[in-house]
Amino acid sequence: MDNIADRLHSFVRKQWIMAQTWEHVLFAHWQVSKSQLMPLLPAGLSLDLYHGTAWVSVLPFYLSTLRPRFLPPFPGAKAFPELNVRTYVIHDRRPGIYFFSLDASHFLAVQTARTFFHLPYVHATMTFTEQQESIQFWSRRNTGSHAECTASYFPMSQPNPAAPGSLAHWLVERYRLYTSSSKHLYYQDIDHEPWQLQKTAAHVKANEVALAANIDLPVQEPLFHYARKQDVRFYPMGKCQAIKELPK
Repeated sequence: MDNIADRLHSFVRKQWIMAQTWEHVLFAHWQVSKSQLMPLLPAGLSLDLYHGTAWVSVLPFYLSTLRPRFLPPFPGAKAFPELNVRTYVIHDRRPGIYFFSLDASHFLAVQTARTFFHLPYVHATMTFTEQQESIQFWSRRNTGSHAECTASYFPMSQPNPAAPGSLAHWLVERYRLYTSSSKHLYYQDIDHEPWQLQKTAAHVKANEVALAANIDLPVQEPLFHYARKQDVRFYPMGKCQAIKELPK
């Protein structure tokens, strides 16, 4: 995992460009075979492994604030649900996250992220309801496979940070994302306080959004974590290298 001093040194040389607030974040983690995931990564990225195991995570949550630096909140994007499908990767000894897909219900936010940040956003119809801390989430893509995802969850413990060295810490304490275009591999640093995780009773049906990325999730129940809220800051994107220069 990233050294905190290294992260801080990197961040003081850059100014964040966007702030987001995520609420009612559910982490659903599955252990998936390395052979299934490796062909799905762009050139230049390798799987990051926890004691030899590879993982895929599905995250439904509610994005309550989206604000560029020095500007008011994104027009019409005061709040909307989102759904991420991700795995854990490493490039040049820097661990991070690689997104197979990011579904969102805000069309302009989807188009902006695809165009300017090279992220694989997909427009979807979504519902997100909260009643006495119980969350009901539903998503259906508006194009392509029309993949659906449903989730229901509610917290069952007090929040605590993940213990360093634990699987939970390895999964959630990530401070860089990677993405690619046809020509380049990109990175973007992010920063936030340590996740305050809670145990949760949850049920997730994410097979369709995973299969849309050619990932066959195991039938076993995933490992779950829940976080009530997280404030996240994003830093300018950078290019790793041209794809043609990178070994697969």
